[in-house]
Amino acid sequence: MVETRITFSSGSLALEGRLRLPPGKGPFAGVVLCHPHPLYGGTMDNGVVTGMALALLRRGMASLVFNFRGVGRSQGTYDQGVGELEDALAAVEHLRAQSQVDGDRVGIAGYSFGAGVALAATSRYEGLRAVACVACPPPVLADVAAQRVKQPKLFVVGTMDQVVPLEQFQGLVERFLSPKEVVALPGGDHFLRGYEAVVGEHVAEFFTRSLSRA
Repeated sequence: MVETRITFSSGSLALEGRLRLPPGKGPFAGVVLCHPHPLYGGTMDNGVVTGMALALLRRGMASLVFNFRGVGRSQGTYDQGVGELEDALAAVEHLRAQSQVDGDRVGIAGYSFGAGVALAATSRYEGLRAVACVACPPPVLADVAAQRVKQPKLFVVGTMDQVVPLEQFQGLVERFLSPKEVVALPGGDHFLRGYEAVVGEHVAEFFTRSLSRA
């Protein structure tokens, strides 16, 4: 594995990130990972996000995790999801530009607030092949533009999630276009402590299929 601390631009801002590449010469499929809410302690070092990155690596895929504007060493301030969407799109462009990454096999995933950003990015950027949303907030799932996303979608939620009630979650996900997959983790709450590796495996397996060369 090659792990590199990087800096990339989102408009006039410099954002910090971490690029992980599996062994070999590639080009590899790659996934951008978006962290939870910046105002509630979310960073690129979040356990669920790290679990996804490590599982992708074990499956031979690259990943780019990054801090949204105003988090860690990333410049700027929180922008209520608007600037953060631009940050995610900038991360996608940066990952696609890597010589060891196949720019035609790139997806995006996120956890909580980051899941909403990932879904919004997919609705804006047709070059993204697939999206995985972990504990996605109901207001995002209720958005009509999000529901029209055509790319393959994975939705992961804990059955005891306090923020995303299971019955509401299931009703909203039914409105999304196919293809879509749903994983409900028995006993998991919104923080998914103890479920990091399980979430990672579900997400990595989904991208293994969705980002295949076929």
